Amino acid sequence: MMQALVYTAPHEMELREISRPTPPQGEDLIEVKSVGICGSDMHGYLGHDERRPAPLVLGHEAAGVVASTNARVTVNPLVTCGSCPACISGRTNLCPDRQIISMPPRAGAFSQYLSMPSRNLIPIPDDLSFDQAALAEPLAVCWHAVRLCAALPDADLAAPTVVIGGGAIGFGCLLALQAFGATDVSLIETNTHRAAHLRGLTDAPICEASQLREDGAALVVDCVGFGGTRETACALTRPGGTICHIGLGDSAEGLDVRRITLQEITFFGTYAYTDQDLLDTVEAMTQGRLGKLDWAETRPLSDGAEAFADILAGRVLAPKVILHP
Repeated sequence: MMQALVYTAPHEMELREISRPTPPQGEDLIEVKSVGICGSDMHGYLGHDERRPAPLVLGHEAAGVVASTNARVTVNPLVTCGSCPACISGRTNLCPDRQIISMPPRAGAFSQYLSMPSRNLIPIPDDLSFDQAALAEPLAVCWHAVRLCAALPDADLAAPTVVIGGGAIGFGCLLALQAFGATDVSLIETNTHRAAHLRGLTDAPICEASQLREDGAALVVDCVGFGGTRETACALTRPGGTICHIGLGDSAEGLDVRRITLQEITFFGTYAYTDQDLLDTVEAMTQGRLGKLDWAETRPLSDGAEAFADILAGRVLAPKVILHP
């Protein structure tokens, strides 16, 4: 048996004793040391994601040790087939048969133990803590998005860039943009308390949309994904610019299609990361290219339900909360 934080109904999480997983052939048992709370976990917690029905163990941003060898690893939570055209081309995030832990049939990582395919485990060095290693998954989302932005034909990361949202993905995109050479990045965060907290973590401007330059940004990265943030992104993007859409807040409204058309604004979505993106992210973290990685708040798994409630109420200032099973 083991302890796990179980989503039981909208707005309800419960610490329970459940069966410890028995890994099938090709998988390893991971003792989870650190696991982050993601925005998608919040969507499930709120009952807004039909892909995550209760009761379910959520959580997919995990790091820990392989029980049989004590090897230190971070987890790639995307389990793919490896043989479809997307996988063969390296775009594993688009595998039509992909599974992610925290969605049936795979339980998540808000638990003491987790079963994962051996190929999904990435070794981490001793000088990278488990809390830092748990940031690899969300930072890989950011790395993937920025890599795609940098590969656009007219990409100019020296031009004014705006990131919308001061959560882990927004703050991570700021770090990834800087790692890719961006020099003029502003981050929009409307929660004044969180904005003040973020100013203590970076020298980049943390502001509201009304405080940004009138001539617009060459690149706007929407890390929230609600109608209001899409509307802001459309208004802030200069003619010929680009909107990169990462957030999964909702799927309705906000796009000014007429302005996108008349001003030849490029809009594209980005999902998760490839296997290579995650490897590259861990390497960049190890090299210090993504900063000190000291911006997460930590709590025991037993306080997980309270952590979800605090995030929902806006009482958490840190971009990320990491739970310790």
